[in-house]
Amino acid sequence: MIGLDTNVVVRYLMQDDPVQAARANAFIEEELSAGQPGFISLVVLAEIAWVLRACYGIGRVDVTRALRALLETRQLRVERAALVVRALRRQVAANADFSDALIIELAWAHGCQEVVSFDRKARGLGMRGL
Repeated sequence: MIGLDTNVVVRYLMQDDPVQAARANAFIEEELSAGQPGFISLVVLAEIAWVLRACYGIGRVDVTRALRALLETRQLRVERAALVVRALRRQVAANADFSDALIIELAWAHGCQEVVSFDRKARGLGMRGL
């Protein structure tokens, strides 16, 4: 497995820099495979969601589609993929940020009884407000 940084995956998804996008495409599509996949960590996944929303102005629905596409790409492995799927479902159901949904799923997976936050939007995901 080969770890991928956020910028490589964003270039692959966005195709906004011709030189870097071509290099990302060639690497992901030609050098990676199901047997030698690229690894996308949870940190990278959260960064991708943030970059797509904040820097590219992409809506939540399209960000969710992009993240799901990464999960389905045969030459990529996403850390804790089942947990990511649950976070994506939670995000869609609450129309919330992916990172907040991921925080809750990770906390519950580690045995937390609840998650607290000052973020009022996060309460819709199941966090308790402070």
